[in-house]
Amino acid sequence: MANSKRSFGEEPLGELLRKQAIPAAVGILVMSIYGIVDTLYVGRYVGAMGIGAITVNMPITFLISSIGMAIGIGGSSVLSRAMGEGSDGKVQRIFGNMLFLTLTLSLFFVVVASFFQIPILNLFGGKGEVLSPALQYFRILLPSVPALAWAMMSNNVIRAEGHPRRAMYTMIVPAILNLILDPIFIVVFEMGIEGAALATTISYFGSALYTASFFLWGPSEMSLTWSCIRPSKSIMTEIGKLGSVTMARQGTISVLSIVLNNSLFAFGGEMALASYGIISRLLMFVNFPVLGITQGYVPILGYNYGAKFYERVSQLSRLAFYWATGIACGIFILLMIFTRPLVALFTEDIALIERTVPALRWVFAANPFLATSFLGSAYFQAIGQARRALILGLSKQGFFLIPLILILPQVVGVDGIWWSFPIADFGAAILSWWLLSKNPYIGLWQGRKSSP
Repeated sequence: MANSKRSFGEEPLGELLRKQAIPAAVGILVMSIYGIVDTLYVGRYVGAMGIGAITVNMPITFLISSIGMAIGIGGSSVLSRAMGEGSDGKVQRIFGNMLFLTLTLSLFFVVVASFFQIPILNLFGGKGEVLSPALQYFRILLPSVPALAWAMMSNNVIRAEGHPRRAMYTMIVPAILNLILDPIFIVVFEMGIEGAALATTISYFGSALYTASFFLWGPSEMSLTWSCIRPSKSIMTEIGKLGSVTMARQGTISVLSIVLNNSLFAFGGEMALASYGIISRLLMFVNFPVLGITQGYVPILGYNYGAKFYERVSQLSRLAFYWATGIACGIFILLMIFTRPLVALFTEDIALIERTVPALRWVFAANPFLATSFLGSAYFQAIGQARRALILGLSKQGFFLIPLILILPQVVGVDGIWWSFPIADFGAAILSWWLLSKNPYIGLWQGRKSSP
């Protein structure tokens, strides 16, 4: 772990954050471009109901695969602090238990989901004309979800080991595969929504194979021996406590998807569902630099906190906040200016464009506040404070967005759904700021000196 120690504990923080954040941002960007291109092909060659089908399937797929994400984020927090402490034996056991948990749990939930396909799709808004293409997509995609879970878990471990470019490739590999296969299956072979699902399935397996090769034959220092994989109650409990933050957040996002998709269908029909399909693709795409800074920030923070370098923790946190907030403000300005051209990329349906443009502006109205809530949750998760991380992880969707979506449309119709987003973003940012200001180690936003 010598390379990680020299870089995470000694290099200048600005340079170190750039090294970690840029590859993470590029990986997210490429994955987002894949999502946009996938939606473009489906929108133009399958139609609005095809976009609706993807919109219904996406939260289900990511709910199951987020098991890997949760174990990866929670486990890498434990992993980074163990690296900072210099405990190599513990590091190996942590990784082995992460592997065991990811594969066991994701396979279990895939088997369960295969027996309840239509009820699950109905629950997530797969109704009316959307149900048939959603079911076609789901049946093909479901077997590949454990591969996606493994890739999500591995991505965090690779970044924690100090290989941000390799972590970036775990996102670029499936994106490139999908960009190649989408036109072949959807356009050339005329497979429609099934072609889109098959392209995505192959891409998930491609990502899983790439990450496996990194641990087996690449520069990784992680072991895949049974002595490391053997379950440890204490390690799994520690991973579970922090991973539960991500899992609870993703579970809340899935509940949000159920509430949101059903509310969209009830107050705006299939067209409102298609509008959100476009908006949801842009949600990750436009904020890829902010997400990249957040992902790059976590392993550096975890290492320095574990090594008790509290002054570096303080400096790094302020630096990440200023960078992320400045970028989020720039993204907000560009979105408000170029809203219509962005929406028109996805569809030639004038009615859909007219409905989506004002909705998109409302959804992104509080974009400058995203950095505070993103980094706040990441901070507490990285230093092992699971309760505060959980509160912030659930705040936007659970405390604000879901209640607002249930209430506002009853009063003002479908517009109330769109207005709920900026209110929730602002509320989550205020809560994050308040909790961070109470942190005993650093005066994060006030610039106070840190203390051990």
